[in-house]
Amino acid sequence: MALFSSVTGRRTFLLAASAALCGPALRALADPPATAPAAPLAEPAALRPADVSLMRQALDQAGAQGLDAAALVPPGLDALLASTDPDKRKRGETALKGAVLRYAGQVHSGRLAASDFDDEWAIRPAAFDPKPGLEVALAQNQLAAWLAGLPPPFPGYQQAVRQLAFYRDIAAKGGWRRMPAGRKLEPDAEDMRVAALRARLAIEDPSAPAAGPDTMDPPLVEALKAFQRRHGLEDDGTLGPATLAAMNVPVADRIAQIEANLERWRWLPDTLPPDRVDVNVPAALTTLVRDGKVALEMKAAPGRETDHTPMLQSSIDAIVLNPPWNIPQSIAESEILPKARANPGYLQEQEIQVIDNPDGGQRLQQKAGPKSALGQVKFEFDNRFGVYLHDTPVKAAFDKSTRTVSHGCVRLEKPKALAAALLQGQAGWSAQTLAAAIDTGDTRRVALGRPMPVFLFYWTAYAGPDGRMIFYPDPYDWDRELLQKVAGKSSSQA
Repeated sequence: MALFSSVTGRRTFLLAASAALCGPALRALADPPATAPAAPLAEPAALRPADVSLMRQALDQAGAQGLDAAALVPPGLDALLASTDPDKRKRGETALKGAVLRYAGQVHSGRLAASDFDDEWAIRPAAFDPKPGLEVALAQNQLAAWLAGLPPPFPGYQQAVRQLAFYRDIAAKGGWRRMPAGRKLEPDAEDMRVAALRARLAIEDPSAPAAGPDTMDPPLVEALKAFQRRHGLEDDGTLGPATLAAMNVPVADRIAQIEANLERWRWLPDTLPPDRVDVNVPAALTTLVRDGKVALEMKAAPGRETDHTPMLQSSIDAIVLNPPWNIPQSIAESEILPKARANPGYLQEQEIQVIDNPDGGQRLQQKAGPKSALGQVKFEFDNRFGVYLHDTPVKAAFDKSTRTVSHGCVRLEKPKALAAALLQGQAGWSAQTLAAAIDTGDTRRVALGRPMPVFLFYWTAYAGPDGRMIFYPDPYDWDRELLQKVAGKSSSQA
């Protein structure tokens, strides 16, 4: 599903700030008169009451963006701003500007410094200095527009902000009660817990039937299936252990999950390519986006808990047909060679050969063919982690709701369909010629005439097409790690 838009707007005041120093003003800075005396520094202009109100309001509403509003407001700020003493008032305005600049940096680019990022979080915000934009906005009486343009402009972010308010309202009303354990409840089952199930589903889903018989009737089963789909579970309409566990996650944890993902939205560039390939690791889904809309969606199998698929952005520049697998040394030593020692015929059975490296040493390579772990198609894109998207001869994982099973690369359910889509319009290629080239069994690298941007995301919570939140498990524990880092930054600034 499409989570993004190519909406622009966050660079407006950066451009305006640069323009303010163009022309004669810039030349004057470059060539000051040789004999001109140094001019005294001008006192900063007092803030307009309307601007003070707007800035104070932005700080008050920072919590709605998932930020720590209390940590942004300096102690005694309001008393200074309300003072009739000009010096105190000036100190208050200076403190207010500083607080708004901190807010601007956080809501635009997140709360982590470059050194705070986990090495595998390679999607990172560009450098952003809010001060020039604030000064221009104040000078041109456009503060409201500047403040409005700070958060990420994507509909997915805005929906997540609305859902954060929705779940905070649930928490304010007491959250939800834990569903009691018991036997598995299947369709048509009668049980005293059905009333509690109805009440639990209705808290998050207004369309769920809050009243009805103590049986798992069709409307209740459909509401349960919808809950399961929104939590990455098999939608069998049965209340089993996995569904029960998802229901019993406290609302405070769901709020924290949304806040973690709001932070990741702030790491994205101001615009996203309208044509791209998106991978969501926790959801184990891959999507081809054309002109901002979903053109192809498929299941994926990203890295397991011990072999993470990193967050990154790059461009697919080539497709390899019938690729051999150059087995990484770590996998060779931990998995392949132990099997070969236990079974002397293992390498031959798996069509794995030992290859001498030009600079000495040896490596293992699995030949292209039906046993190749990369299947028949591989998608190459430059990255320092050595990961890529690829086919697989083992399709069983795509039938499961939990598909984080790979060594770090991303296995695709429909690799040939993606290859055909990326080659569409390229001279000499069609779905038919692609299939024929694969059928030869020959290894062939096809460079893309137009490289396709690719993003590997880590969304554990996002708003679905109906606006309601979709939650997925946090396979790498990155939500907790991110929130701990953010909390550490907030406490150090308190």
